Amino acid sequence: MAGIRRVNGKLSGVNPAVSCSRLRQVQALLCEGGSVTPDGILCSLGIDSRYNEGCTELAKYLFYGLYEWNQPNLEHAPDDFPEEMLDDVIMLIKAECVHLYCNPVNYSYLLPYVSHWRNLHLYCMTEEEYEDEEAAEEFKISSFVTMVQDCQRIGVAHSSQGHIQKFDVFVVEKWPLIQAFALEGIGGGSFFTIKYKIVDMSEKLWQVYNRLDPVSLDNLLAEDLGIFEKQWSSFFSSIDLESHLSILDLSEAQAGEAFRTFYSHGLISNNISDKSKSRQPFVLFGKHSSSEDLENISFNFPSESHQVRNTGPQGSTAKHMILQCVAPKGPLACSRTYFFGTTHTPYLGIQTTEQKKTEVLVLSQIYSAAVQGVLSGIKCYCSTSSFTKAKDVAVNTFLLTLDLMNLGHYRGHLRSKCEFSIQAANNQGIVIPLADEDSRYLVKTASLIVSDIPDLEENRGDFGTVVYSESFLESSINIQQRDGTVSSDSCYTILTANVPRYACWLMESDVKQSEQALHVAKSEDGGCLGGSLTVADSAYVFTSGHLCSPEEGKITFFSEGLLFIHSQLGCITLTKDHIRKISFYAPDSCGVGSLFVEYESSLLPHLPFPLHSSDQCLVFALQPRSKSYKAFFAKVLPAWKNPETGLSLQLVDQEQLSLNQRNMHTRVQKLHDSQEPPVAKRKGSLKTSHSKLPGQEMFLQHFALSSISQEPILYDHLEALFPSAEVRNKAHQKGRKVTINIITGLPGSHKSTLCNFLVDQNKEVGRWVVYEPDSFSVSHLQQYLSSFLESQRERVKPRLLLLTPGYTDVLDVVQAVLFHPDPDVQGCFTVGAVTACVNPLASCMEHRFAFPKLLEQCSQGIVSTVVFTGLTAEEKHPLMQHVQQLVRSANPTAAFILAERGAVTRNEDVSLILSESSFGETQMLRARYVLYPGWCKGRFFSGSGTVVVTQQRIAFSRPLERPLFVTRCKAIKSSLKSSPFRGNVYNIWGKVRFSDSDRTVDVRYNAVSGSLSIVPDKSADSQTSTPCFLIFDGVGLTQEELKVWLRLCTKQRQAKKTKKTANTLSAQEIQSIHMARHLDPLPPGYFYNGYQYVDIFGEKRSFHPNMEEFIKEYICEANKEIEQFNRQLEQQRQPDLFDP
Repeated sequence: MAGIRRVNGKLSGVNPAVSCSRLRQVQALLCEGGSVTPDGILCSLGIDSRYNEGCTELAKYLFYGLYEWNQPNLEHAPDDFPEEMLDDVIMLIKAECVHLYCNPVNYSYLLPYVSHWRNLHLYCMTEEEYEDEEAAEEFKISSFVTMVQDCQRIGVAHSSQGHIQKFDVFVVEKWPLIQAFALEGIGGGSFFTIKYKIVDMSEKLWQVYNRLDPVSLDNLLAEDLGIFEKQWSSFFSSIDLESHLSILDLSEAQAGEAFRTFYSHGLISNNISDKSKSRQPFVLFGKHSSSEDLENISFNFPSESHQVRNTGPQGSTAKHMILQCVAPKGPLACSRTYFFGTTHTPYLGIQTTEQKKTEVLVLSQIYSAAVQGVLSGIKCYCSTSSFTKAKDVAVNTFLLTLDLMNLGHYRGHLRSKCEFSIQAANNQGIVIPLADEDSRYLVKTASLIVSDIPDLEENRGDFGTVVYSESFLESSINIQQRDGTVSSDSCYTILTANVPRYACWLMESDVKQSEQALHVAKSEDGGCLGGSLTVADSAYVFTSGHLCSPEEGKITFFSEGLLFIHSQLGCITLTKDHIRKISFYAPDSCGVGSLFVEYESSLLPHLPFPLHSSDQCLVFALQPRSKSYKAFFAKVLPAWKNPETGLSLQLVDQEQLSLNQRNMHTRVQKLHDSQEPPVAKRKGSLKTSHSKLPGQEMFLQHFALSSISQEPILYDHLEALFPSAEVRNKAHQKGRKVTINIITGLPGSHKSTLCNFLVDQNKEVGRWVVYEPDSFSVSHLQQYLSSFLESQRERVKPRLLLLTPGYTDVLDVVQAVLFHPDPDVQGCFTVGAVTACVNPLASCMEHRFAFPKLLEQCSQGIVSTVVFTGLTAEEKHPLMQHVQQLVRSANPTAAFILAERGAVTRNEDVSLILSESSFGETQMLRARYVLYPGWCKGRFFSGSGTVVVTQQRIAFSRPLERPLFVTRCKAIKSSLKSSPFRGNVYNIWGKVRFSDSDRTVDVRYNAVSGSLSIVPDKSADSQTSTPCFLIFDGVGLTQEELKVWLRLCTKQRQAKKTKKTANTLSAQEIQSIHMARHLDPLPPGYFYNGYQYVDIFGEKRSFHPNMEEFIKEYICEANKEIEQFNRQLEQQRQPDLFDP
């Protein structure tokens, strides 16, 4: 299952904004509430879940491009990475955090995806720890147990969209990972499915997967759209093989073979048995395209009997065909109407006063009206999100265009026969109602069907049907104006725009007319065109009309006009009698030369209908260094500049071109630069590069923001987010603002030392004010800022350094500063730069699991500089390399600075930290919008992780014993416990006094790094009455436990002595009694021989015969002393450390 997609030997790019957005979409499912909403969603890959397809699909969504769908693509995987190592992933997604287990092998591949995830709890051993296979397996099981320990309901992605399976909780119970949960000792000790309620989240997750974002859109454009356009190329290739005679025998089945095969094979591979008729491919000729025929079509049974020669009115030759291509496994679909025959007659010197309304011309005009109707309907829908309004606009545009084309007599007949629709389809091609909120982020297809068109010219019945549809994608962002109102800005892209909107094939009569025009042109005098100046060479013709795309053909210049020959449109002749103005624009020798011909209305009957445009202007593009380009300058330009020719060619520059002319030149220039085959060369391939779709670049910028969130964008930020946008009435800079530079970091990161160093070294720059609270409070910070402004009456305002406390999310601090509830105060402050201090020695709780908020304090788009304050002399140290890799992945754009214990020495580094503008740079601003939606209104919720480090503040007034305090602190590191870390103390800091001095000192201790700092407090009062305090950071700490710990750091109170008894006397005490009394008088019958005591019977003993009396006397005297000592001890009551 696991395969790694690589491009040029490297992993394909990861978009952090998309990674975070996709995670938020999944987490949103956990915030819906209700009795069935799970506490988390479990995803296990590989053998641990028996290769569950639902988990694979979820991993593919979150780790896009890393895990493939089908069997392992081992040729792309590293040779030394076994598949089971890559699949060794367990993930539990919760509403505010994510638990992720992986191994040191796949860690570096997963890191780019997860490093931007907020509140990530990472379970990963180091390389050395992972070498012990048994320990590694136990670690995996224990990690899984820890993940789920506070859950009651757990969701699983059981089925994939392409392979739906009935949910069975006992299937989940058979997963090896779930079975290991029941192991005694390292597991949970009970059956998983008994302890937890399992919920199938497959269907809800499918809705999330179908939502388009920049990555899935890129896949759609680069892969799906390319395959889709390839089917149209195959269609054109098959039709272009036919001659003007053989095309008559072409059947609907033959013409639609490419579309039908593409669709049917896709259905089989996608396990879909049938789909709605509105999303089926078809090709219908002429009159056989009636509404009844459309209703009864079946792509499985195409018609062989309906041919071009017999599907016209009254059995005549068909003049048009309607066709639709549908992607079987995606949302793409588009339909077109193409024509058999041309609409014009080449001009041969005889002027046609009025163009005859032929069947091809009438159908082309109705089709053109339908195209305009659909395009206007798409534009209206994207700006209003109302299908009703879009339908009204589309139909009215269609009818109005008929009037403009002198087809008003068709209006009444076609009003009731035109049907406009918009359908949204998900990634599986399933139609989703527009009323569904999920349809906002889906590809839609807008279609206009004009059915049963009557022949009002010759009354030969009906022509059949005209259809046109396009697949498009909308993008809408909300913009908050300066006055607080919110407006919407929309744009869209037509995904199927590269499919030619108009195409025709020459019939026998058209071929004869073209041959006649060629014969006249080849005559010695050239007829109405004059003498020949050049030979035929390649060029493009293009107009601003909505049916036209650049078409390649052969151009020949004459003394009084030109001839353009196109394989499908036939011959086009332009004489000086039809030319109103002619100009030539060539930016340089490497650019395309554009010949702009503005023509008279008299040319319209002699010009193919798709080349008609409202500005009556044609452009002929000559490729640089081509024969036609060189010949134009050598022969045509001198001849046409002569006023006697009646052409008066003008050389113009860009400023003299109209907007339409500039756009047309840009289009053909991009076509030349792309070096892609032109659209008209249908034997080649359609352009598949999505970057070449019209307006695609601007849309992608727009969509990158709108697909993330609908939170508003501030109007003043538009210019930075969209460089090409014109922002009027730019905001005037108000008076000088107070610049706030924020320094953040975990306890032990030496951020306070860095702050003191900066203040001391930069006094000459101005006055600095430092704000360093013990704990973070939004209201307290905002109150401080208000009081700060009130206290500063100087003309030159000071700079403010803000140090974030403890394990605070720096984004919460930024939002509190920028979105002060008082608008006046809010406008007086600006954030200059945010710097993060990172000490690798104090960054990880265990293994690779970082302390809470470490990565959040290095957030991309917020933090511009990261200062490493530990291990700076050992850059190759494994811990240093690990932390730098982690931080670099979380913030690829930040500058790294090495400053041991916060001592910054380079002026360049100080400038970065104290910058007044880096926070507002364009790349930082854009990163904030895509990574933290809602930040600009202070509405981004940072959340919290499973491990919560809390603070306990203990105040006391008595001095501590320095040796005891130091010993107790250093003993903490060895007492730290593994997950769930309850009872662990990680940091101690505060102000205390020791018994060996009356001066207050500042103490800081970090348990992970083992560093202890005791320095005199410069600001403290030396009076002994100054209260002392210590703040403890840890997990699950209680006041009572900490007080017991602190009492052990003081001089201990003497305990009462216990009275002595004969049984409690030690051997040493008995020996001392003996030595003191061994020469006392002996009782009668005993004598002492110098060594032992002997009685009259000769028995010997070592102790005096009266030893028992001596002991009683000793005990009596000793107990008297003990009683006196205890009475004195009671009278000398010693105060407790926490007594007031």
